[in-house]
Amino acid sequence: MNPLIELNLALILFLPWFAILAVLFWLYPRGPKTRKRWWFDASSLVLSIVAAALGTYWSFYNADPLWGGMWKQILASTISYGLFLLVMTAAFFLRRKLILANPGRATTLEEATQ
Repeated sequence: MNPLIELNLALILFLPWFAILAVLFWLYPRGPKTRKRWWFDASSLVLSIVAAALGTYWSFYNADPLWGGMWKQILASTISYGLFLLVMTAAFFLRRKLILANPGRATTLEEATQ
């Protein structure tokens, strides 16, 4: 197998599921999409992908080879998925607490573009 594909296999396999979760995070709740919320959602999604990628690379290089060749992929998938969900869950509750509970006088994206 190509070493680059082998290294990124966990991310490649989870990419469709990460995309589904990212779309759901972006769309719900359907409240007003303020600039503050837009930036928070975008940065949360970027941070979750970066955390998943770093977790994949770390676990791939630190997996014990005595457990076999598949162990690298299993550990990389588990760590990647766990970190992605950890960041998304934290962002979900932070968004509820910080942005949606107190929207302030932020302008919506539609008002900002007019």
